[in-house]
Amino acid sequence: MVKYWLMKSEPSECSIDSLAHLPKKTIEWFGIRNYQARNFMRDEMKLGDLAFFWHSSCKEPGIYGIVEVSTEVHPETTQFDLESDYYDPASTAENPRWWCVDIRLFKKTRYVSIKELREYPELSDMQVLKRGNRLSITKLTKTEWEFINKLLLQ
Repeated sequence: MVKYWLMKSEPSECSIDSLAHLPKKTIEWFGIRNYQARNFMRDEMKLGDLAFFWHSSCKEPGIYGIVEVSTEVHPETTQFDLESDYYDPASTAENPRWWCVDIRLFKKTRYVSIKELREYPELSDMQVLKRGNRLSITKLTKTEWEFINKLLLQ
């Protein structure tokens, strides 16, 4: 059964446009250093799951596209790279701390702002709309997923 997610990325790390220009439109979802977000990828995300691609920490945060989980979970590579900002000296190949999936661009969509999403009572329980939410990956219900997809058609 497909699960639905919202995955945040700062445009300076990976934007919807940079993803669209990558070979095969695929990227490892790197740099996650929050245990709850890591656990979502490690324990719950499956090949074929779908997510809204959200730009965060920018002038216009919100949904910019839809992505699909394109690999099974695997150790995240930047944790082993001494030159990476995400290097983790406590992680080893035998005992990795950080896990991830790869995502593939399914399609770019019209921009849907956080302000627009807050207009709909049907979305009031979405984690990303709650004050103080900092999680880079959150779960969506099927109802939320379907409602937002209808918005994207407007």
